[in-house]
Amino acid sequence: MNTAQAKRVLETALLTAGQPLSLRDLRVLFDDALGADTLRLMLQDLELEWVGKGLELTRVASGWRFQSRPELRVYLDRLHPEKPPKYTRAVLETLAIIAYRQPVTRGDMEDIRGVTIGSQIIKQLEDRGWVEVIGHRETVGRPSLFATTRQFLDDLGLASLDQLPLLSQVDSPMSALAGMLDESPAQASLSLEEALAESAESTLAGEPSSAAPSTEAPNDPQTELSSDPSSPALIGPFSDHHSDANLPDVDPANPGHGQENTPT
Repeated sequence: MNTAQAKRVLETALLTAGQPLSLRDLRVLFDDALGADTLRLMLQDLELEWVGKGLELTRVASGWRFQSRPELRVYLDRLHPEKPPKYTRAVLETLAIIAYRQPVTRGDMEDIRGVTIGSQIIKQLEDRGWVEVIGHRETVGRPSLFATTRQFLDDLGLASLDQLPLLSQVDSPMSALAGMLDESPAQASLSLEEALAESAESTLAGEPSSAAPSTEAPNDPQTELSSDPSSPALIGPFSDHHSDANLPDVDPANPGHGQENTPT
């Protein structure tokens, strides 16, 4: 098989895949006859060949995928004009704290937010595949340590945590995440029905559980946020942390290891 044929196989596999493909996945296509370095060169060639087209080849946390270009999102949205998912203030604040302060315990999050975090909020983020328990802090009670996942980065179209906006460059980490979630590019392999189903599944309702004190903000129009720049800025204790402009240098899939993970 020559290079042109191999690139054609890669292109077809990536266009038809339902999720990002890692180098390990792509090597299977060729029965491990091609090495990782060769595949990287082919992927770079494909990336250049698709410049100027409606789709782009990009690397995210889990591997490589084709996705629509951000500037075309306004046109694609006309195919499914339902309102984008809304995320409550409580959910977005909690997600922002985990993304920028990981690994953190629930107690850490509550100290930053200044209110009790309902168990249902954490569960919703776990069910969505955005956060997970990566260990326990060696202190009284051994509380769970939470961090973001590769799925979180994939859904934002990012390859690593380093690509998150710096705290010094945004007025509100919460609103920044809301905008990124709302504007995340669509994967080329998703049909309209799949895209609609995925959009519906991604809707999070951040009400606190019945066991939690009623310290969360009510779910009224002021607390439900989208990517609208006019959304209320993050207020309260978390805003005091904007001075820390450095993102954590961690593996998105296993932040406790302290290094970025490259898809293989």
